[in-house]
Amino acid sequence: MVRLIVIFLIIAIIAAIFGFGGIAEGAADIAKIIFYIFLVLLVISLLSRLFRR
Repeated sequence: MVRLIVIFLIIAIIAAIFGFGGIAEGAADIAKIIFYIFLVLLVISLLSRLFRR
């Protein structure tokens, strides 16, 4: 999942350099959404591991 975040951030940076603002904004938004999903899943995983013991 982190790999997807990095890929979309690289796409956003390259698109911004070449002046494609809409594509850069879309890729950055997708990267943000995936990052927040990753954080939620990480917290859930840590909490479930904590309560399992």
